[in-house]
Amino acid sequence: MRAYSPSNWKHTGVVLLCLLPGLGLIILLIGTVISMAVAQSVGYFNFSGPSEFSLIYWQKQLASPFLHRSVLYSAKISLLSSLISVGLAYMFAMWLRRPFPGSTVLGGLLKAPMMVPGLVAAFLLLNVIAFHGFVNEFLLWTNIISKPLRMQNDSFGTAVIFLQVWKQMPFALLVLIGPVQSIHNEIFDAARDLGASAWTRFRKIVLPLTLTAMQAALILVFIRAAGDFSFQVIVGPREVSSMAQYMYTVQRLYGEWNEAAVVAVVLMTMSLTGALLLAAVSQFLVTGRRR
Repeated sequence: MRAYSPSNWKHTGVVLLCLLPGLGLIILLIGTVISMAVAQSVGYFNFSGPSEFSLIYWQKQLASPFLHRSVLYSAKISLLSSLISVGLAYMFAMWLRRPFPGSTVLGGLLKAPMMVPGLVAAFLLLNVIAFHGFVNEFLLWTNIISKPLRMQNDSFGTAVIFLQVWKQMPFALLVLIGPVQSIHNEIFDAARDLGASAWTRFRKIVLPLTLTAMQAALILVFIRAAGDFSFQVIVGPREVSSMAQYMYTVQRLYGEWNEAAVVAVVLMTMSLTGALLLAAVSQFLVTGRRR
């Protein structure tokens, strides 16, 4: 094993000092928020009672069926949204890998949803899928259906997943398109000459060479979807809440700040666990089978 020389330690120290202003501030802010949530979940910083250590808030929420349903629902929405978003992002990244007339404009249009606020997008979709929205009115006008279909606030959360994919796919595309475009054409040409199909080339070449970017996209989309509030409020199902919506309900309607902090800690734990599982499973599926 190579030992670190004084010059190497000096170089490392310089790098850390350069990173400290930005990275240190990020760690400070994130650490403060997380520590405050954890402390409040065990009874400290209590706005409506004595501030002392207590696990009663955890006991109440862990026994609540509403929390269990919110965790399962948010995990489902986040998982499906991340998988679909990254899958579509790969498809568009492969399509845009080689420039063609209009590819720059098309790439810009695909990234346009990143500029639209989530609440605005939810209301726009509401006009499309509402009971008397554009889709139902068109289907009624063409006599395809005899009465409007209920697409808004469906129990599965299809509208929420659609909005999440619409909003998150451009972000995943932004993460993936650089690594995909960096793969040399000669590699694809050699694989094609050896008889590899399009799916084999994607599975054996693209996925291994863009694994890190894929993991980053999956993790970021999963975390962003897990904390969704606006999409769920506008077009989500009424019989179940997302974690963010349930946390708001506990705090706003019932005034239970400490129990809301418990929900926040559970949400952060679910996001971290889901992100790590996605990274581990994708690592195994891409590299584990080739050993």
